[in-house]
Amino acid sequence: MVARRFSRVFLPVAALVFIGAHRLTAADVSLTPDQQAAELAHKALADSGAMEILTSLTTEIGPRLAGSEAEKRAAAWAQKRFERAGFDKVEIETFPLEHGWARGVEKAEITSPTSQSLIVTALGGSTATPPEGVEAEIAIFKSYTALQAAPIGSLKGKIAVVTEPMTRARDGSGYGVAVRNRSAGPSEAARRGAVAFLLRSVGTDNHRLPHTGMTRYAEDAPRIPAAALSVPDAEQLERLAALGAPVRLKLVLTPRDLGAVTSQNVIADLKGREKPEEIVLLGAHLDSWDLGTGALDDGAGVAIVAAAAQLIHDLPRRPRRTLRIVLYGSEEPGLLGGKAYAEAHKSELDHYVVVAEPDAGQGPIYKFSTGVGNPEEPTLQRIRAALAPLSILPGDNSSRGSSDVEPLAEGHVPAVTLAMDMSDYFDIHHTPDDTLDKIRPERLNQSAAAYAVFAYLAAELDGNYRAPAPVSAK
Repeated sequence: MVARRFSRVFLPVAALVFIGAHRLTAADVSLTPDQQAAELAHKALADSGAMEILTSLTTEIGPRLAGSEAEKRAAAWAQKRFERAGFDKVEIETFPLEHGWARGVEKAEITSPTSQSLIVTALGGSTATPPEGVEAEIAIFKSYTALQAAPIGSLKGKIAVVTEPMTRARDGSGYGVAVRNRSAGPSEAARRGAVAFLLRSVGTDNHRLPHTGMTRYAEDAPRIPAAALSVPDAEQLERLAALGAPVRLKLVLTPRDLGAVTSQNVIADLKGREKPEEIVLLGAHLDSWDLGTGALDDGAGVAIVAAAAQLIHDLPRRPRRTLRIVLYGSEEPGLLGGKAYAEAHKSELDHYVVVAEPDAGQGPIYKFSTGVGNPEEPTLQRIRAALAPLSILPGDNSSRGSSDVEPLAEGHVPAVTLAMDMSDYFDIHHTPDDTLDKIRPERLNQSAAAYAVFAYLAAELDGNYRAPAPVSAK
């Protein structure tokens, strides 16, 4: 039902007629940039190639946990594909990770006042329980704020459970509120004496599938085992606790800290024909969580930018500026690939024209926001006009990019956001359900079309998106 609704929204007949009206051919090098952008969109909507890329990645490689051998195989897979496609320069840059992490046994059960099994998954980076597990009375909190309000020491010997739900939103804004439970909750519980921490999964579904994701242990708190409950199991605990009798729970987690490992970024350049030193960068992240195959997070993003780059590569004439694709490693543990790339390339940041990254599923893209010096810059007006037939509306000028390109934006590189509809994204985000069958080719093609149009025009036109340099005081 969701896919059919989206197909009606983002592929109106009028838009398709407009895009295909010129009947342009690839051999025609006399096209204006705007006409060429329309032709790119037309081709991408028909078949961008993104679905084949995503199928290959999720089938041949599968899940790609940060720092793992599977992530390294994914990098080699990407390098080979870019080289076969004829990109000018393809390389892998490695960087260290202080801690690799591997999942182990995950079990939870209510032991009193009744006996029931629960479905849980360890949070990324969680420490293990003793081999025999931890058994204790639970203390339920309806929100992160309520947990923070608990007195220090009040949870001594207990398992803290936070059951705050996540709000569904098109722009994904509910995630920022709910994810603090996952990232900071274990340390807040530990400060109050808890021996373990559980939270209602950070997701918008009601399936009995828990959502994993990274947690962050504070330096000033003990490290306690931490896991996510499936939504129905979190609600079951709430109902049982409401009956008044103490609820006891046993938790067994056996994740392993693998120590120092390495990760890597894959970089592929399509050299500009006139201004090769000026770079338009598209990013996505190769790593994924290990429960599913990372089809939406972020295999879809990888496929979108790789397909957009291939469409531009296959044009009869390259754009003026260089198009660079960076497939980042180790985004899930905390943008580590993005930070490593920004540090390794800090001497060249003045050469970056604009950056963007899809990391919100398959789309469709519905809004184009900027983070530039002059949002009314004439070439941006042309980009907005080229995106309009794809049902993409103009946004504001508050963009800081997304995920791995955020460190570049922090270095004053102009960034844009092609906002994806995330209404159903958090139904399967970080779950075993993040698999290829959830992908709708028409949604993926629309996103690839948008990225191809944006990247081509940003690389072909002479737009200057940087803020004016401050005038020195005399």
